[in-house]
Amino acid sequence: MLYKTKGIVFRFTKYSETSIIVTIFTSLFGLQSYLVNGVRSKSSRNTIALYQPLTLLDLVVYHRENVNILRIKEIKCLYPYKTLNRDIRKSAIAMFLIEILNKAVKEQSHADTIGDFLIHSFVTLDQLQTAENFHLVFMIKLSRLLGFGPQVPNEILDGFAISQAEDAALRFLLTCEYEQPLVISYPVRKNLLDCLLRFYARHIENLGEVRSTEILKEVFN
Repeated sequence: MLYKTKGIVFRFTKYSETSIIVTIFTSLFGLQSYLVNGVRSKSSRNTIALYQPLTLLDLVVYHRENVNILRIKEIKCLYPYKTLNRDIRKSAIAMFLIEILNKAVKEQSHADTIGDFLIHSFVTLDQLQTAENFHLVFMIKLSRLLGFGPQVPNEILDGFAISQAEDAALRFLLTCEYEQPLVISYPVRKNLLDCLLRFYARHIENLGEVRSTEILKEVFN
């Protein structure tokens, strides 16, 4: 049966000489894998750019329960990014967050809420003038949708000691929105990111090393 849904690309892998299997978080069905034939051939009408991580999509898809790999009937870009791929800081944040999403998001329930959150978040990131703290706010908001979100700093810290400046910044981040400015130093931002990664590691099985963290820290240093 055919369904209309919005989605956000998490990743794709090459399949055969010209095809791919793309993993998309859809607002209707959560994480789904789709086989796209011939998209890597020179004569393809589809562009591989539509399947790059974090691309926001309008889709018409085939769906059947208990089928692992499905098909896409129609696809178009929901929102073309204007700054995300050109701004080095936003690109570093995006690279980091797609790695977090691929490791953390397995949830199929309340897919519509998670899907709306992801679409709103990355449209906002694209439109923000400054985004230095975006990833910190995003991780807090995402953790709440995944069922382990914190309300107070110690739920994140788990007894780990931080400075007064870090504590004040963390309390602000727990209640703020993406657009609200927070001026903090690089060491404070770095330490709070480390705290959030430890927090995620306690709740996400096999989170492992988040490799893009070092790129993110280097860009914001």
